[in-house]
Amino acid sequence: MSRHPDSHLDGHVDRHDELSALFRQHAARVHAYARRHVEPSQCDDVVSETFLVAWRRPDQVPDEPLPWLLVVARNVVANQRRTARRADEVWFAAVRQGWTSSAPSADEAVHERDSVLRALEQCTRAEREALLLTAWDGLSPTDGAAVAGCSVRAFTVRLHRARTRLRAAYAAEASPSSPLPAGEPARTPRLASATIAQEIS
Repeated sequence: MSRHPDSHLDGHVDRHDELSALFRQHAARVHAYARRHVEPSQCDDVVSETFLVAWRRPDQVPDEPLPWLLVVARNVVANQRRTARRADEVWFAAVRQGWTSSAPSADEAVHERDSVLRALEQCTRAEREALLLTAWDGLSPTDGAAVAGCSVRAFTVRLHRARTRLRAAYAAEASPSSPLPAGEPARTPRLASATIAQEIS
């Protein structure tokens, strides 16, 4: 039996239809699973990567695909977490290594750095990036949004949240419950002063 000239495309078309049907039937459940394990902003990525695996390995998708899809989603989430932890480690190491300060003494520089890093730990990854793109790299919110790959509105919201967290952290450090040693002046770290002096209109 001779094959139709376009028969080599049939497998691709069938595969696309099958994946589309698989997605329509199970994407909501995979998304619900992802929502229990990652931030809302990451759920769509988990769903996309899960069905990408199904597209690449159609022979591994069983007749009852949902449990298999959830196992794939679990692995995607685990990979995201490993990547995120590594990204945090690299980020904080770079900040420590690249720290510059006009502090008059090494002790004060270390105090400033550690105080800022503790405050930054309270921020999300996106908030930290927004803060340093403006405070350290000197970018405007418009330019910072372009670098971060988000809208200017989203960037300014991140920046506002980061500044709020930073102010709260330094307010807590300066509280009477943690008095400075006698004769030691209160410090206002360079990054804090650069970021909390200006509010978003």
